[in-house]
Amino acid sequence: MFKFLKGMFSKMNKEAEAVSDDAISDESGKEIKESKLDEMLWNLEVGLMESDVAVEVIEVLKSQLKAELLGKRVKRSADFQQAVDHAIKSSLQKVLEASPLNFDDYIEKHEKPVVLMFVGVNGTGKTTAIAKIAHRLMSKKRTVVLAAGDTFRAGAIEQLTIHSEKLGAKIIKHQAGADSAAVAYDAIEHAKARHKDVVLIDTAGRMQTNANLMDEMKKVKRIAQPDMVVFVGDSLAGNDAVEQARKFNEAVGIDAVILTKIDADAKGGAALSIAHAVGKPIIFVSTGQEYGEFAVFDAKWMIDRIFE
Repeated sequence: MFKFLKGMFSKMNKEAEAVSDDAISDESGKEIKESKLDEMLWNLEVGLMESDVAVEVIEVLKSQLKAELLGKRVKRSADFQQAVDHAIKSSLQKVLEASPLNFDDYIEKHEKPVVLMFVGVNGTGKTTAIAKIAHRLMSKKRTVVLAAGDTFRAGAIEQLTIHSEKLGAKIIKHQAGADSAAVAYDAIEHAKARHKDVVLIDTAGRMQTNANLMDEMKKVKRIAQPDMVVFVGDSLAGNDAVEQARKFNEAVGIDAVILTKIDADAKGGAALSIAHAVGKPIIFVSTGQEYGEFAVFDAKWMIDRIFE
């Protein structure tokens, strides 16, 4: 993830030398000139736009970088490069660590059963992400109930059923075409009666522009009253994923984000953009197809990887 920044940073280091060489100098060092700093930030903007980072996120990053670097005094170009390094890391981390949430602690401390509702468009890997969450919870000795709330597609019910059999998790399902809210309700009632820890509700993958399906999702939330609504986004979708996250947040309110296909994401713009667009934490990233290929999102670790 974020491979795109490595090449960009190398280029910016060269620009940093030019900026520091053309700075205003006195005995305390050289003060960075605004005109040269703006030139470097423009190149950063172009690189981020090519990497599918949303425009408003770019403006925030540029503003933070300018505030930190403008007027800074340096004695050597190497000092300026170090300042740029620190400023970029700091700005990226501020965006990626919006409203941090420790998922495991949340599940541990919350009244049981904890009800999680998963939303997102078709093809993002939502059902697989639910199975991975179930696997994680069960590995920590938590009991799980799966709710096959995507009743619009028989294949979705079958897919979640296969996961339930592999995991050994209880699944509540109705026939294709049934009321999604009724499935969620039955799953929650089952969990209460059997003293289960967590209910994971799948919902029909729907485009954010489909008003009827979005209304159906609102009904599921109204009936289920989930403790957490999790948006599952495709990290390869770029700005489309950002728009999807916004629309789902407006419709039902998003509490957390899971990003899939991170292993295939050469740009990383989606993580930056979604974190800023909805102001909610990215809690997990999916790094492959296997249940264990699922990691807690760690902004600092990812940023450190960029600058290794």
